Amino acid sequence: MTYAITQTCCSDATCVAVCPVNCIHPTPEEREFGSTEMLHVDPATCIDCGACADACPVDAIFPVDSLFGAQKEYAAVNAAYFADRPAAPAPAGPNFHAWGEPSFTRGVPSDFAPIRVAVVGTGPAGMYAAEDLLLHTNAEVTLIDRLPVAGGLVRYGVAPDHPATKGVGKTFARLHSHPRVRMQLGLQVGKDITAGELAAHHDAVIYAVGASTGRRLGIPGEDLPGSIPATSFVSWYNAHPEVEPEAVRLSTERVVVAGNGNVALDVARILMADPAALARTDIADHALAVLRDSKVREVVVLGRRGPEDMACTASELLALKHLPGVELIVDDHDPRTGARIDGAAPGEKAALLRDVARERTDWSRPPAAGRRIVFRFHSAPVEVLGEGGVAAVRVTAAAGEQDIPAGLLLRAVGYRGVPVPGLPFDDTTGTVPHEDGRVTGMPGTYVVGWIKRGPSGGIGANRTCAAETVGALLADAVAGRLPSPAQPPKAFRRLARQRSRHVVDARGLAAIDRAELARGRALGRPRVKFGTVPALIAAAKGGRGRSSS
Repeated sequence: MTYAITQTCCSDATCVAVCPVNCIHPTPEEREFGSTEMLHVDPATCIDCGACADACPVDAIFPVDSLFGAQKEYAAVNAAYFADRPAAPAPAGPNFHAWGEPSFTRGVPSDFAPIRVAVVGTGPAGMYAAEDLLLHTNAEVTLIDRLPVAGGLVRYGVAPDHPATKGVGKTFARLHSHPRVRMQLGLQVGKDITAGELAAHHDAVIYAVGASTGRRLGIPGEDLPGSIPATSFVSWYNAHPEVEPEAVRLSTERVVVAGNGNVALDVARILMADPAALARTDIADHALAVLRDSKVREVVVLGRRGPEDMACTASELLALKHLPGVELIVDDHDPRTGARIDGAAPGEKAALLRDVARERTDWSRPPAAGRRIVFRFHSAPVEVLGEGGVAAVRVTAAAGEQDIPAGLLLRAVGYRGVPVPGLPFDDTTGTVPHEDGRVTGMPGTYVVGWIKRGPSGGIGANRTCAAETVGALLADAVAGRLPSPAQPPKAFRRLARQRSRHVVDARGLAAIDRAELARGRALGRPRVKFGTVPALIAAAKGGRGRSSS
């Protein structure tokens, strides 16, 4: 028997580090690492020890003979990755496999004095950076977030029907109460404090603020009511306090999603999922109520290129194919689509659509009976039509243009970073200019995650990104290139309390967690989030809070 890595793989390589036979690839030392969608277990090498499954932070690794339903396909997915790879030479001697020479990429002196580091942002990028600092140095870390709760995209970006992916949050949560960690949640840089003030209280500052807005399409009618970024829709169903419960209405039979990346597939899946199944997740109360009354029966997923260029991962596409009660269709409006699917080689994403029904959709008619998701390739939105709201989306077609009647357009064409007051910003890339994580022209200031490299890579990609940034920071510290703090250690806490009356610390965060779990238990759900800032603050203070809506 062998193990297989499945859909929720986060690619952070925790499993690679514990594997005794080096059967998980690509490893961080291999060129493919960071460019593949997930890691894979070699069935010819795996010795069934289960160490990888125990270490996996997102519960993505299972014995092959325990896979069921859609998960069964991952046995073949893992094996296919190694089909054309040359077998590693058998090592001489008693070892399971040959080990390379030890490599120490960092050198921190034994008498290295503790440094104070502020990490702005408590999503995966910030927490991987904090973890690196806490595990490998004696640094004191201040965790800062503009919201009064930690988690970032783990809390507000992962779809509620992917609970295993959210499991990585438990790994990060153990750092919240670390003796060298101080939390200042509900404190916004650029509003409550300046970047200069933050720097004056710390040896170094790492910004892990992500990419918080959606990219624009740049077409006429894009700002009509009913045309919203998919990022806002994701925040809405995840109870983000900055998105109003009334932000989304599902009174239309057809929804168009522009884009076919993982976020596009997430929103399509949530729109079509059985509300009874969603009721067993931590989806926002207000979103669950709207989805129960939803009139949406068809979601059209647009891709401006062909099926071979789908931006989603193969694992997310496989999940969509097995959505109960939902028919998957490929719009056969362009002959290039079917030809590319039929000609796709095994292992290519286009090949996964070979058993999906194809039809030439008549968009002048209402959606067909039942619930369905329609993939339409070689089709880009060129205009949003309507008077006072979205009525149709005009798209490119094999011959000219075509109007698809719809009452809601979700723009899932990527995330984009926003400027951080006091830091330089590249408006073209939506990132902070840097070199190996060092912010240009600002000694002691660093970036990590999407604000550093742009919105690319999943949760695990932030681990190697954080390692580079923390490595640069430590090299600067050892070389004496960090500016010394102008204020004593306790001064920043006093400043934070002066600037924000409702700063949440680790004890307050733990109180929020307990309260949300208790709300969930009362309703037979894993968790019911508080969806407003006042409710989160009240829960942090031990109050009962208010409704998540």
